[in-house]
Amino acid sequence: MHHLHFNHLALLASAFYQWILGALWYSLFFAKPWMALTGHTSGSRPKGAVFAMISSFIVSLILSLVLAHTVLWADADTFVCGALIGFISWLGFIAGPMFAQHLYEKKSLKLYAINAGYWLVALLGSGGLLAVWR
Repeated sequence: MHHLHFNHLALLASAFYQWILGALWYSLFFAKPWMALTGHTSGSRPKGAVFAMISSFIVSLILSLVLAHTVLWADADTFVCGALIGFISWLGFIAGPMFAQHLYEKKSLKLYAINAGYWLVALLGSGGLLAVWR
């Protein structure tokens, strides 16, 4: 295998995109249904929220690094090709396992749609970004 070179700014931008998207997704776009389905109440700050936000950014960095490997191995060099890699990754590594988990945990399919939808949009955008910004 040849040595892969990553654009560190692209990795940071991808992680930041996921992080900001998550903030908007769960606090603006789907705040009311997500809070109702998870038992959160409006106006209350969950215990450990700061640690969760820092952790989510670190996880986004890790996900971006792994996705960058896949994008480079696939030689995806257009936004559409990168988004396709993101979609395939989402389908196999997130949507399927998360669906089974929601069934076993007897969680709402609406909650599944909100959570899986976030990851779909996150991986489509990150895959495209990482493909074009090498």
